[in-house]
Amino acid sequence: MKVMIFDTKPYDRQYLNAENKNYGYKLKYIESKLTPDTARLAAGYDAVCAFVNDDLGAETLDALENVGVRAVAMRCAGYNNVDIRHAFHKIHVVRVPKYSPYAIAEHALALLMTLNRKTHRAYQRTRDANFELNGLLGFDLHGKTVGVIGTGQIGRCFIDICRGLGMRIIASDPYPNKNVDYPYMSVEELLPQADVVSLHCPLTAENYHLLDKAHMDMMKPGAVIVNTSRGALVDTAALIDGLRSGHIGGAALDVYEEEADFFFEDHSNEVMQDDQLALLLSFRNVIVTSHQAFFTHEALQKIAEVTFMNLQNFERFQKDRQVYLDNEVCYHCDHYGTNCPKKEGKNCF
Repeated sequence: MKVMIFDTKPYDRQYLNAENKNYGYKLKYIESKLTPDTARLAAGYDAVCAFVNDDLGAETLDALENVGVRAVAMRCAGYNNVDIRHAFHKIHVVRVPKYSPYAIAEHALALLMTLNRKTHRAYQRTRDANFELNGLLGFDLHGKTVGVIGTGQIGRCFIDICRGLGMRIIASDPYPNKNVDYPYMSVEELLPQADVVSLHCPLTAENYHLLDKAHMDMMKPGAVIVNTSRGALVDTAALIDGLRSGHIGGAALDVYEEEADFFFEDHSNEVMQDDQLALLLSFRNVIVTSHQAFFTHEALQKIAEVTFMNLQNFERFQKDRQVYLDNEVCYHCDHYGTNCPKKEGKNCF
């Protein structure tokens, strides 16, 4: 099978090449993102592999279908950048639903603790032989309330970590876990109680700008926002207003709603063209990392492993339509919606 892999860096190629020794597929790496224009490069390939900031809208999917591509293997869990309704009955979309929830949860904690105790600023000071403590005051996490929005695998890992720190847990999720020792409530009930709000939910049409101005106004004054999920869960303009007024105590962000133009690339020799991102980077109580929460050895290894398993299943499916595509997604698949064929052990189409 021939696979074209878009939006790649050296570390992607390292792990994918190592895993491909078990399969022997013909791989072609493209550094550019997948777009309607670059999709045409995949002519003659059976499948493409894409990442979080690739454009898999209707135009791209049509271009892929027109050159003979029949599968998209997302090497990530999220697929909000895929028009899965348009892909239905045209191109099969598979993903990596889980790789290392610990990687994401641990990075969320690292961001929170760095923001709170200002260790990034202390590091810069001591490098310049400045050992004063003014401006570095933090607060105990022990005894504080953390509101976790989204309690899938990552959210549950983060809850376990916070429980170990002695934090009070409250949670919100449309699909609550059973037999847990923390209360579930609506987002509107959660926000006024939480000292820390941590987002661990996928981005959907329903929760776009989940934290908008109205919801940020509900938050406890001085509360901190942590987002390691998807940037568009947070209304950036509203966040900037909340930070300026002091109502929001700080933000630790591994994602940004317009990150596709910047993240994973070196722009250090350029003038920042995104005014909102430039403003966020200017706040002393904001930390931004470039979507690196997933970036551990274990996670990259698992992503490569599941990606090739998905590709192999698709290769078998091409020969025998009874083969089950475990990690396929379509617009019926949201928590096995009422019309989802997966409930009966069938493929999406």
